[in-house]
Amino acid sequence: MTSHLVTRRAALLGGAALLGLHFALAAFSQAPATPLKVRHFDEVKGYLNPYFAQNWMLFAPDPLADDRGVLARAQCRDGSVTDYHDVTTTYVRKAQESRFFPSRMSRLVSAPMQSINATDPLLDRLREKHEDDIAKDRKDRKDRKDGGSEVRLMPEEQKAQDNAVRFLSRYSLTQMPDACGGDPQRIQVRMYVRELPPWSKRNAPAKAGEDTVQVQDFDWLKADELR
Repeated sequence: MTSHLVTRRAALLGGAALLGLHFALAAFSQAPATPLKVRHFDEVKGYLNPYFAQNWMLFAPDPLADDRGVLARAQCRDGSVTDYHDVTTTYVRKAQESRFFPSRMSRLVSAPMQSINATDPLLDRLREKHEDDIAKDRKDRKDRKDGGSEVRLMPEEQKAQDNAVRFLSRYSLTQMPDACGGDPQRIQVRMYVRELPPWSKRNAPAKAGEDTVQVQDFDWLKADELR
């Protein structure tokens, strides 16, 4: 009986020591830069990543204030086009129905959507200033029909957006196995963003014309190149 208690106590002490060491390493990774941290940072990072990484994403500093998702449709051999398939809602509903062990499949859609709109903040400010300068030179903004004076995306931004659209198209193709009898020729992705009311007005009845939805259609991509 005594040996059993000793073994149990030793196990508890060993577990507490390991837990204490884990929290010590996590705190060490967030400590200010020192010569000691610089010397051992790679070892600590190797232990913490990827499951115990410490970053601000754990606290959601920029929560979404809108309802966004992806729709997709297919073009068949005879030229007909299917209805839009809701790629997002199914997995979002599954994640909401299981709070303790939610499905993370919805992240396969949300992450590329963020990549599409993720541009460099400095370039965004330059684009806004450029737009303001153009507006000052014109009497009416509505007269501006050409996009030649707009500041285009940088090559890295355009490449990231193209990769995100390609991934969404490939993923959407897997979600429509019965489209065109299982043999679609091309896939088109549509991204929508619906602005949600402020939290203070969440229970207020919706008024006609207040539901703002922004839609962005991307180019058709060949299904054979997505498989």
